[in-house]
Amino acid sequence: MPRPCVPPPSHHTPPLGALLRQYAAGSALACEPVEQGLLNRGYRLRTTRGRYFLKHHFDPETADPAAIARQHRATQRLADLGVPVAPPLSGHDGRTVAVVGGHAYALHPWIDGRHRHGGQLTAAQCGRLGALLGVVHASLERVMPTHGRARAEPAESPDPADTFGLIDDLLVRVRRHRPADSFDELARHRLLERRALLEQHAGRRPPRGGSVGWVHGDFHPFNLLYKGDAPAAIVDWDRLGVKPRAEEAVRAAAIFFVRPAGTLDLPKVRAYAHAYRRAAGAMPSELAAAVHRVWWERLNDFWMLRWHYERGDTRADSQFPAASALAVWWTQEYETVCDAFTA
Repeated sequence: MPRPCVPPPSHHTPPLGALLRQYAAGSALACEPVEQGLLNRGYRLRTTRGRYFLKHHFDPETADPAAIARQHRATQRLADLGVPVAPPLSGHDGRTVAVVGGHAYALHPWIDGRHRHGGQLTAAQCGRLGALLGVVHASLERVMPTHGRARAEPAESPDPADTFGLIDDLLVRVRRHRPADSFDELARHRLLERRALLEQHAGRRPPRGGSVGWVHGDFHPFNLLYKGDAPAAIVDWDRLGVKPRAEEAVRAAAIFFVRPAGTLDLPKVRAYAHAYRRAAGAMPSELAAAVHRVWWERLNDFWMLRWHYERGDTRADSQFPAASALAVWWTQEYETVCDAFTA
């Protein structure tokens, strides 16, 4: 799951008085940080009028008020179509973005719910998850401007020559890290292993991605709330954009359905992918091409190690064992994985 290079969150106290004066939301009674998530900064806010989720948009890549307002319009339109989302509240001036002290904020209704990983879902619920993402993609095509889609071009796939250079640099950083620990040992093993795999499969670099469409951009368990067995709200639309849709479906499956040992729960992937294709109107060939591109992306991706060694940010360390093992297993089981997404 590639991530942008953003600084880790530091302590920040939102200016509740100035913010709430812009809304008909009462006065603050309690405000607690929401800890889950790597990039977001959010707060559980209780006021004299009710409970809310206060979001501080601090990622420099997505904190532009105009872009945030576009995301807000999209979620409102999706809500009008019956998609489970939580559109923000409008302030007294009709705007959904409040800028205070140079920082952008949005106030959302609080949604009671919990996050659920794929291991907690039945096969039927996996199908419902795939259908939900398919409905999101189909609905975005209805409510978002077509000119944005027409201008977008799929990105180039990673160049293994660049990756070899990154691997060499990371190996130096691992060797210099003191005191050496078990994470260093695993990192070194995976880097050497990945270099050998890339040397073996360098000729399989895929071309540019296929057809593009509007996507959520970051569809994973921490961005989906369940109430009981049903999805209650898809949250965090910061990455809304125009990209290959089927690739989002494959990336999401690789996060929802990865097991601790670094394998995918393929029966659940199959149920999810079948429902996604039906809801999104996606052809098996589109999913097959997406599987190939996301597999290649995983082979060339080291964002967790870059966070750890370049920035000293260890928040993603717990994900590294399974994610790094998945790239190896996926290479070994390439045809079986592809079949699960397309059959």
